[in-house]
Amino acid sequence: MKQKKNATEKPTKKIEQLEKNSWQVEGSTMKTNQGLKVNDTNNSLKAGERGATLLEDFLLREKISHFDHERIPERIVHARGSGAHGYFELYKPIPEYTKAGIFNDTKRRTPVFVRFSTVAGSKGSPDLARDVRGFATKFYTEEGTWDLVGNNMPIFFIQDAMKFPDLIHSVKPEPNNEIPQAASAHDTFYDFVSHTTETLHNHIWAMSDRAIPRSLRMMEGFGIHTFRFINKEGESHFVKFHWKPKLGVHSVTWDEAVKINGADADFHRRDLWEAIEAGHFPEWELGVQLIPQKDEHKYDFDLLDPTKLIPEEMVRVKIVGKMTLNRNPENFFAETEQVAFLPGHIVPGIDFTNDPLLQGRLFSYRDTQLSRLGSPNFHQIPINRPVTEGHNNQRDGHMQMDIPKGQTAYFPNTLSGGCPHLSKMAEGGFTHYEERIDARKIRNRSESFNDHFSQPALFYRSLSNWEQEHVAGAYTFELGKCTQQPIKERMLWIISQIDIDLAKKVAKGLGMKIPKNIERPINQAIGADADVKKHQPGAKKNYLDKSPALSQAETKFDSIATRQIAVLAGDGFSMKNFKKMKSVLEKEGAMLKIVAPMGGTIKCDENMEHKVDAAIMTTESVLFDAVYIPGGKKSIKALGENSKYLKFVNEAFKHCKAIAVDGEGEEFLKKTYAAKHTDDKAVFVNEEAAAFKEAIQQHRNWDRMEIAEQVPA
Repeated sequence: MKQKKNATEKPTKKIEQLEKNSWQVEGSTMKTNQGLKVNDTNNSLKAGERGATLLEDFLLREKISHFDHERIPERIVHARGSGAHGYFELYKPIPEYTKAGIFNDTKRRTPVFVRFSTVAGSKGSPDLARDVRGFATKFYTEEGTWDLVGNNMPIFFIQDAMKFPDLIHSVKPEPNNEIPQAASAHDTFYDFVSHTTETLHNHIWAMSDRAIPRSLRMMEGFGIHTFRFINKEGESHFVKFHWKPKLGVHSVTWDEAVKINGADADFHRRDLWEAIEAGHFPEWELGVQLIPQKDEHKYDFDLLDPTKLIPEEMVRVKIVGKMTLNRNPENFFAETEQVAFLPGHIVPGIDFTNDPLLQGRLFSYRDTQLSRLGSPNFHQIPINRPVTEGHNNQRDGHMQMDIPKGQTAYFPNTLSGGCPHLSKMAEGGFTHYEERIDARKIRNRSESFNDHFSQPALFYRSLSNWEQEHVAGAYTFELGKCTQQPIKERMLWIISQIDIDLAKKVAKGLGMKIPKNIERPINQAIGADADVKKHQPGAKKNYLDKSPALSQAETKFDSIATRQIAVLAGDGFSMKNFKKMKSVLEKEGAMLKIVAPMGGTIKCDENMEHKVDAAIMTTESVLFDAVYIPGGKKSIKALGENSKYLKFVNEAFKHCKAIAVDGEGEEFLKKTYAAKHTDDKAVFVNEEAAAFKEAIQQHRNWDRMEIAEQVPA
């Protein structure tokens, strides 16, 4: 019988070796995989502080390339996705800004494929995680494929691609225990954020309702980076891309998100699929913010900084066209899973800027696809094929699906008549914008990137009261999940630099005090030999008091199309009341679903059979946008015999949704928390269907929020 090893025994040689090789060992120095000491792992090598990233940066390529190949075959980020086919149509040509054909021909209907996704979770994670949402669009244009690869938030966490592996490693499940999945509420993420203040702008967006959208069809999309438009004269305009949903921008509450993940982890995926199948095609308008080349340094922020947005009140969003998604994929794996988006896929008339995050993405995305799809021929997969046939001298390779014909595979040649020949610029050949570069080769970044507090503060000031409360609640929840007191203290101090009232709310929720004096977090953009003072976060500026466009309270509230209305009914429900409500709501595109005591069918008081959409025990209130009870004595008696109906209505009230009852439904309502608040502007008793419709249009009655918080979860 083996004896138990004494706890005081020395570790085995294997353990000693593992400890010796650990990158976390105390006093260790950062080195490359080849043993080269590293003095800066935060900045890519550039042609000047605001210049393009250089191909010779072997440190960037080693770090990014290793990161790109960490997962096989699941995407490292954006693993959980949904996709759909559609088309883009231009409203009006804009030749004064760009020569891109897609923006100059209103007769075109350009095919598109869009993939929506969460960022941090695995393929098996739930849809309603608090997270940034990917919004990637592949335009199959006549000049070649253009990929607009963005998110539902207009900025990103970091300024330089060199920091991307660090960001994702911090937010992914912690490596020692693989916990938590698809969540940022843990120590490693906040340890990183509290030291890397450039993350604060995107972070406060992630703490807002934008991180838990009601539907993929009800969220904005952004290209994030500043790109260039180039016209036929070679003139350049800086451009930022915006997708504006026709249904408006709407979200759920955190309490709903948690419950939706349990009730239907595929909520967003199902919602998109069912809307398209039902003919309710999602639509977004494409808008552009345009800045003349001469105004590059006009603003109090740097246009090349991907952690900054341009407020719409300073540069308006010019709407140029509309995208419609009208077809679901035939096969999820072949299309949604195998689609490959690359920021480097552009067409004549569109070009890059020296945004250091974009510069790194131009390398990283192709490198990632080579690993994930296993071949440089991934462009031959049907979903990735351009509508224009490719001709070049690239050949062979793993999974070559074409059969290139001919004797030559080089240029120039005479044996193949010189083909394929080069295109002239006048013939649509791609040429880069001729930007003058006269700079030192340097691993650093511009001081103009050091403002980390102004835009998070602007975002928070621009939110409505209910949105601000949700932000405070999110910070409180997330920091409450952290176990390290110093991390929470650093975060409270940082939040106080954004907004002191926000910090007070979070501190109260955590049972802590805001630190008065704390060592100012070092901007982690600096390298070991850089001037620390030069790269400290700058003082907060107020160049715009508020930007209403940043608040969801300013979105569209003119449609109830595709809204899910739960009709709580049993045998004997009032057909007269139901028919009247149904005709008004379905005319506006809403979808009424009968939630009955059991599945199958039920009969109304006119002895007609109606298909049950869900039995009460198989569904939840959080899956619906509003609740209607049509009445009928027998039906109300059946509802009263099942306690889950009471919970269903109480939860709808708690989540500030519209509730309407007719006839005997008033008796049931008296048993709920809504009974004391029948003067609530979104609770209706025997009122016109039109009033209920208008309340659903408003998404929620946020005036109810303080009362609703008293309703048990």
